[in-house]
Amino acid sequence: MKRIISTVFLVACCWVATTFNSAAQQTTKAGSLEKEATALLKKQILTEAAWAMKQTPVTITDSSSPRSTGGKHDFFSEADYFWPDPQNPDGPYINRDGMTNPDNFVAHRKAMIRFSKIIGALASAYKITGDEKYVQQAVKHFQAWFINSATLMNPNLLFAQAVKGRFTGRNYGIIDTIHLMEVAQGALVMQKAKAFDPETAKRIKKWFSDYTLWLNTSKPGIQEKTVKNNHATCWAMQVASFAKLCGDESMLDSLRNSYKTILLPNQMGNDGSFPLEIARTKPYGYSIFNLDAMTMLCQILSTPKDNLWNFETADGKSIKKGLSYLYPFIADKSKWTLTPDVMYWENWPVAQPFLLFGAVQFNQGNWYTTWAKLDHQPQVEEVIRNLPIRNPLIWL
Repeated sequence: MKRIISTVFLVACCWVATTFNSAAQQTTKAGSLEKEATALLKKQILTEAAWAMKQTPVTITDSSSPRSTGGKHDFFSEADYFWPDPQNPDGPYINRDGMTNPDNFVAHRKAMIRFSKIIGALASAYKITGDEKYVQQAVKHFQAWFINSATLMNPNLLFAQAVKGRFTGRNYGIIDTIHLMEVAQGALVMQKAKAFDPETAKRIKKWFSDYTLWLNTSKPGIQEKTVKNNHATCWAMQVASFAKLCGDESMLDSLRNSYKTILLPNQMGNDGSFPLEIARTKPYGYSIFNLDAMTMLCQILSTPKDNLWNFETADGKSIKKGLSYLYPFIADKSKWTLTPDVMYWENWPVAQPFLLFGAVQFNQGNWYTTWAKLDHQPQVEEVIRNLPIRNPLIWL
């Protein structure tokens, strides 16, 4: 009897040791990929941070459009896919899905993207060097956008993606503030630095808290939250980022539930694709964009007790299935069997964040290698517009 108990005990110990070693090995691999990514990006980060150190703040108050019905402090943009009507040139604009009108007003969006680039670069450099000069520079930009009464942006998007002759603003414009995600994450990364004074941190969080409240209670915000495609994913993604900065745990819990019960099951097909994105005129670019957003939800919202990376619906949908579906078409674009995108087909993919974060989570060396080889500094405006995560190290 003692021999049987002893044998069982030894087997159990071996199982525990094997399981522990396997978990430790996975952690080591994940840590190794993070170190590789840091080494790969370090030169680029320091170069971009050197540029950011020389930049003065530019906010939405530095430009305006006569077509905006908002005030000086209200963000304004025009919907990308709307054009003058050839049959009525001075009348309401008409929709041409997937075709970007280069004459629309996007100066505020460009200013926000520039802000995001600056904060992302400074936060990344601070994270890898610990040098507080980067924080001191970032504070100047935070103050201009969120605190200075002469230059700040109002915490709403009532006038985003307007359409001449039709809408003074639309809920779809809320997607423009995905470029504030790395601003919020940058503040989170730098907030404990000595150069980040408590009052500035408090005011920044107040701005994001106010904006999060608007996103959840305004008519446009509620409309955007309930859209069936990537707009709802991006609504959740940015709210998750802002809520994390503000420590809003009830909001984070709500978003985890939404991911599991609404976003993932309703948007993903059984094969891991996104049918609503595939049906668009840019099926490749939109599939990439939505997978990036879904991946960021997992990255931002996952906790040891509620790990969205491992979540799977009853019918087998999961973020890993989505990654596995799209990866072959990223590694070899020629395998894409659907119609090419009507615009910017040749500009995708770039170093998509889903490749890196997925590689770290699932120890997929080939995903990491593909990410490492792709373009980490895209210059095409349309690509940048749809790539809110350009500084992955601040999210790891």
